[in-house]
Amino acid sequence: MPVVLISGGTGLIGSRLANHLIERGYDVIILTRRKNQLPEKSKISYSYWNVEKQILDKDVVRAADYIIHLAGAGVMDHKWTNDYKKKILESRTKSAELIIDCLKENEHQLKTFVSASAIGYYGADGKILERKDGFIESDLPPKDFLGETCLLWEASVEPVTSLGIRLVKLRTGIVLSKNGGALKEFKKPLRFGIAPVFGNGKQIISWIHIDDLCRMYCEAMENKYLHGSYNAAAPGPVSQKELILVLANRMRNKFFTPVHVPAFILKFVLGKRSIEILKSATVSDRKIKTTGFTFLYPSIESAINELV
Repeated sequence: MPVVLISGGTGLIGSRLANHLIERGYDVIILTRRKNQLPEKSKISYSYWNVEKQILDKDVVRAADYIIHLAGAGVMDHKWTNDYKKKILESRTKSAELIIDCLKENEHQLKTFVSASAIGYYGADGKILERKDGFIESDLPPKDFLGETCLLWEASVEPVTSLGIRLVKLRTGIVLSKNGGALKEFKKPLRFGIAPVFGNGKQIISWIHIDDLCRMYCEAMENKYLHGSYNAAAPGPVSQKELILVLANRMRNKFFTPVHVPAFILKFVLGKRSIEILKSATVSDRKIKTTGFTFLYPSIESAINELV
């Protein structure tokens, strides 16, 4: 069976993706920082690595037919101190460098390297919407923290192409999942009948259902005509207010109250992270659709109905 090696494979996306890959007939090896990982499942095994200590089992790299690089500290998990911003960046770039150095130094059979990226690569909506349906892959990043982080993140995986390995980068939108992420946070106040609207609620959220994202990773692996960067976001970006109201109606029928959370409160509680909560980012799915990829959940209604 073909072997897929996943960094960051125990996170929200990686754990779901591993199951998708098993269903498609792959064996999966997950790189983990825990020496005593969970018991191995059928077709899933674990290999210890430590980026800081430059520890990576060369045998698992040699065995891999495909590598999916998801490793990276959570962007919204902690306050953006200088130390944590450094961790956000280096957990992505240093881990990529360790894997690629191992490929350079050892014989391997790798066909394709697929790396996560994020729509943080783009700035906020502005004149961009006057000329097209949202940010496209050829647009340049802004000179802000996430823009520069995504630029360096993607640059860190580029050297793999010098080894003759096909590289695909997926700039991922807000991932909607039953098991965590943004949807879990939106659902918390709704249990008490409160539908939070952040700022004016007009900021556009470019989102994707986790199963569509996993299918896109599989497509990136299997379709040899995919190269370079692709936006991983559904065809129907929505305002934050629309998303929360669709979710509220699904969870509470009409028994909820929209509550506006002023921007200054978000800034006080979240600091610079509030920029991402209040930023409007409309991302185009045009390029990935030209490859023949189709979305199972193209609208926010279809995604919420499946997830809730």
